[in-house]
Amino acid sequence: MTTRVSDILDRLDLSPLKGTEPIFLKAGDIHLTLRCPAALRADLAAMLAPAVVGEGAEDCITIHVLDCPPLTDLPPVIPWAREPGKVGRKDAYADLADGRLVVKVRTGMAFLLGQGVAVAFGPAGQNLNQIVNFANSQILGAAQRDGWQIAHAAAVTDGLRGLAVSGLSGGGKSTTILRLMDMGGLSYVTNDRLLLRAASDGARGLGVPKPPRINPGTILGNPRLHGLLTPARLAEVAAMDKADLWSLEDKHDVDIDAVYGAGRTRLATVITHYWVLNWRHDTDAPTLVRPVSLHDRPDLLPAIMKSPGVFYHKPDGSFLADTETPLPAGYLDALRNVAMFEVTGRVDFDALADAGRTLFARAMAT
Repeated sequence: MTTRVSDILDRLDLSPLKGTEPIFLKAGDIHLTLRCPAALRADLAAMLAPAVVGEGAEDCITIHVLDCPPLTDLPPVIPWAREPGKVGRKDAYADLADGRLVVKVRTGMAFLLGQGVAVAFGPAGQNLNQIVNFANSQILGAAQRDGWQIAHAAAVTDGLRGLAVSGLSGGGKSTTILRLMDMGGLSYVTNDRLLLRAASDGARGLGVPKPPRINPGTILGNPRLHGLLTPARLAEVAAMDKADLWSLEDKHDVDIDAVYGAGRTRLATVITHYWVLNWRHDTDAPTLVRPVSLHDRPDLLPAIMKSPGVFYHKPDGSFLADTETPLPAGYLDALRNVAMFEVTGRVDFDALADAGRTLFARAMAT
């Protein structure tokens, strides 16, 4: 007999969450209510702070979080195929009669999804970042069902202009954005996921509430961020070969308020300019930022397009398959009024920071 969502839900005790104070979230027109153990509330609210609001909404997505041992005897799961270039198992899933069960392979966290059901259960207290990702997946999914496109991008804004930056994973978008945040007057929008929708003056952009997660290479190149590593670790990283440093995966969260000052996050903005990083380490060619048309250069679209992933259910209620990929047409439409640029030549963050200063200085002067 095929397992139903209720078969698993009946084994979970949600009653302790009824008396806890919820976290209310708002991103654009999307409202979420997150109910979690009281011991986790402060940390989760801090991590989701850019979207936290004082009141909830009747029409909202409700997420329940249980901090408990992994549940045994769950339906057998199969691996979710990762994107090209990604290695190792990360997610596994089982499609139920009326929903989906997702299990994080490395941590044992599990997520149950169905009509009106979104529950995270397992060692949540040890994996708060996965709870934040789950909440953001619900924002991204709701927006995509409403016609937005998900871009693999970071972004900043001055309130009048917004700059998005995409590149292949590890291409330097986080380093670029955080370097640009050194400029006064700019606000952080997002680090890795950006929702896009066509607008007459560019594109509407909407970030998700999640602190940037960066690797030591980004930290080493920005003195503001050195405090994220111990002096000994910083010296160790500084002595690494550049190729090894570029590929090193050792994530650290950046508290934007603590590093750059309070009030410098803005989730919603207009995106007027878009850089696609297509530069290289193995060249001495100068770094150039040149206008480009995506219609003429469809090879750049894979750096921009992002699948909604294993948690996504479509408007008809069916869940995404890992064989399905984003369609270019939606992105071409969303970005039709955005000034697109390709960044080529050698990897040079100083040169790119100068280009950013020029861009926003022009905006401030007009």
